[in-house]
Amino acid sequence: MLTAIVLIDTDADRVPEVAQEVAELDGISEVYSVTGDVDLIAIARVARHEDLADVVADQVGKVRGVNNTRTYIAFQSYSRHDLEAAFSIGLGD
Repeated sequence: MLTAIVLIDTDADRVPEVAQEVAELDGISEVYSVTGDVDLIAIARVARHEDLADVVADQVGKVRGVNNTRTYIAFQSYSRHDLEAAFSIGLGD
């Protein structure tokens, strides 16, 4: 599974609508409205790099109100949730 973080700049008057439309796209697992330099952060989870290009360029980038995207591919997850789940199924033994 390939995970990517997609930073999304939107038209100011379409942030909620863009967030909802992006959240409904196949390959997008979560969308957050945030403070800071971008309007939304989406988490994409796909099987192959080619699928990521389809999700970001062909789907997210074409949502009305999306002005710009920047995509960061995750190499490794270090979340406490993932580590606790691994230990609970015996991977830590």
